[in-house]
Amino acid sequence: MQRKLKAAGKEAMVALIEKGSELGAHALSGAVLDPVALRELFPDYQEKGAPVTCEVHHENIYLLTETGQFPVPLIPPPMQNEGNFIMSLGSFVRWLGKQAEEEGVNLFPGFAGVDLLIEDGNVVGVRSGDKGLNKDRQPGDNYEPGVDIKAKVTILGEGPLGTLTRIAYQKLGIGEGKNPQSYATGVKEVWELPAGRTKPGSVIHTMGWPLDSKTFGGGFIYQDDKNLVSIGLVVGLDYADPYLDPHRDFQRMKLHPLIKPLLEGGKMVHYGAKVIPEGGFFSVPRLVSHGMLVVGDSAAMVNVPKLKGIHYAMKAGMLAAETVFEAFDAGDFSAQKLASYQQRVEDSYIWQDLRATRYFKEYFKDGFHVGTLKAGISFYTGGNFPGGTGQGHADYEGMRTIKQVYGSATHPAPQPKFDKQMTFGKLDDVYLSGTKHNEKQPSHLIVKDFDICHTRCKEEYGNPCQRFCPASVYEMVPDPKDRETKLMVNFANCVHCKTCDIKDPYKNILWTPPEGGDGPEYVNL
Repeated sequence: MQRKLKAAGKEAMVALIEKGSELGAHALSGAVLDPVALRELFPDYQEKGAPVTCEVHHENIYLLTETGQFPVPLIPPPMQNEGNFIMSLGSFVRWLGKQAEEEGVNLFPGFAGVDLLIEDGNVVGVRSGDKGLNKDRQPGDNYEPGVDIKAKVTILGEGPLGTLTRIAYQKLGIGEGKNPQSYATGVKEVWELPAGRTKPGSVIHTMGWPLDSKTFGGGFIYQDDKNLVSIGLVVGLDYADPYLDPHRDFQRMKLHPLIKPLLEGGKMVHYGAKVIPEGGFFSVPRLVSHGMLVVGDSAAMVNVPKLKGIHYAMKAGMLAAETVFEAFDAGDFSAQKLASYQQRVEDSYIWQDLRATRYFKEYFKDGFHVGTLKAGISFYTGGNFPGGTGQGHADYEGMRTIKQVYGSATHPAPQPKFDKQMTFGKLDDVYLSGTKHNEKQPSHLIVKDFDICHTRCKEEYGNPCQRFCPASVYEMVPDPKDRETKLMVNFANCVHCKTCDIKDPYKNILWTPPEGGDGPEYVNL
């Protein structure tokens, strides 16, 4: 777009800020790419060296029990992947960054956006975070203040639960009249297998065990052409059981007779975790404000039954670029002028797909079997039958107390054991995520009231943050002063998945960006 603006005689600079140390460092997905937007944007993507070389050729879905599996004889059309590509999202984002630089886009990794600059109701840019603060939030020896980055148009593409997008919800009301956002947590490992052991282009999805029939989610196993296997478990965060632990259940899943033989003899080399927007059609916010557009996961553009959102994010970015080009040409950046972006999205396959699957997750509120039946019918009616209410609630509201779930006020917490060959503890996995934080900085995880953690939450829920966090950030440790356990926040372990901000039953945890450049260093994820 920058070259087009210059060609049209318009002076403008296109800049992208990224909180990770480089583009792709915080990018994580399964991932199977639908190449529809890629082919539109780069018809010659193969000649340009796009890292999408492993086409899907084999596909299966299994319903798992604890000791067995049942193949699904007919793969529903939305879940069919032949012709799509198994890939690493991080590698793909790095490649896209190079293409953007060649087009004149300025990339600024290591800059975390912490606030929207709003003047008279108009978004006029972004403020980046300070660096070099000490634990008391005072400037240290290497202090660098954040900077105000002014812009005619700001496009928010922060992924799920973005900090700036949250501010747009709060100050600009872009979520008014919409369902609360809903999410799942995905935990993923990449395994390297001996040459010849993988089946390149193989996609396996699983349903059922290790999740119970009331918990939404499933597993995935993707085999690429580099002797690597991506394996993970996705768990809807509207679950009820305060003892559910997505990471623990993922480790159990790997011991299943279908999966263990595949991984034996291999080596686990990478780990990551991320939340996935699952609210869909009814959670898409208003996409336009004065001087601002919202794209991709920040706008809940994920097709849940397809397990895909990358091509929607790309297409939305392309539609946003077309809109901004017109705005520059007219010299008008008002919401009225930018409103054509909303219409472009609604005229695209993004909107068509999201609308057709608008009730999908709602179908499963009555359990796996009812949900599967309704979803199956819906696939063949374009989502028109059976219908739903279109109503949703925040994920943290779904959690129930120990007594409500187990019938008594106490319940023994499961104590898993890990062999460090097939199964791994959270700290073992975090090490392979490459996560690093400057530990002299203040914690970016804000616990609003520790007393709640030490009293009500411990008594009612058994401090579920210890379990829903896939990185062992939250730990209840003995306090020698009063012989009670107190919450310790190990913020340096954080992989930026944001599960804690979403699932804490008291909304007592706030995720904020740490220093720019900190966090995971994802490779092949």
